[in-house]
Amino acid sequence: MNAINAGRLRAELLAPQGPYAALDVVPSTGSTNADLRRASVEGAADRTVLIAEEQTSGVGRRARVWASPKGSGIYLSVLLRPAEVPFSALGSLAIAAGLAVTDLTAELGVDAVLKWPNDVLAGPHRGKCAGILSEAVAGDELGVVLGIGLNVRPLGPGVEPGAGGLLPTSLAEQGARTTDRTDVAALLLAALADREDRWRAAGGDLAKAGLLDDYRARCETLGQEVRVLLPGDHAILGTAEDVDGAGQLEVRGQDGKRHTVFAGDVVHLRPVR
Repeated sequence: MNAINAGRLRAELLAPQGPYAALDVVPSTGSTNADLRRASVEGAADRTVLIAEEQTSGVGRRARVWASPKGSGIYLSVLLRPAEVPFSALGSLAIAAGLAVTDLTAELGVDAVLKWPNDVLAGPHRGKCAGILSEAVAGDELGVVLGIGLNVRPLGPGVEPGAGGLLPTSLAEQGARTTDRTDVAALLLAALADREDRWRAAGGDLAKAGLLDDYRARCETLGQEVRVLLPGDHAILGTAEDVDGAGQLEVRGQDGKRHTVFAGDVVHLRPVR
């Protein structure tokens, strides 16, 4: 099982030829997002990338555990300092990142869709292939750490289903044309740079960035009957109708009222079967 080749990634992706300022690969860490949050406070540059061969304390949204076994996936975080994007628009970054992951899956010949707000589902049974976590960083300069966990090879026995009962799957299990993790990381980071650059130039407005129509086309949540679970055991039952330019989900409730759902408020979103 080959390690991720940091030297090759740096040669392809670092400035001035590439879009990133710094890139490191570490054998193991607790959480790449946590590491880059600390690095942000210490002055790390815009577009700093950290990749881990394994995470021992990987987390997803709402502090849920993200299984990150050694050699099975791409566990990466990117520190961004998008001065062009207001704080209120940072939440739409996860949408741009989801598109980048599906750009990758399409390149690799894997059937994949997006589940709002932050999951990538693959294969005929729609197993969870990737998750995305975007976290704002406090400080003198606006910062956001974007984490992506992508299952490249099977995770092995003992991995519990994710939130909502989603079973894990991987690129390998869905017939990807390559499972070389250096190749996969290079393709993913290139796709992310393209999507993030457009997102940044548009001030975080997905429609202005030309990303919203792509997201609508790839988001399997839209058109589904869903149950949105919110804090305090509050729930909205209705039809997921649209995603707006800020990445918020529009749900038409059974009462006929239109509800705007913020990703940060959602405990679970599940289809009603």
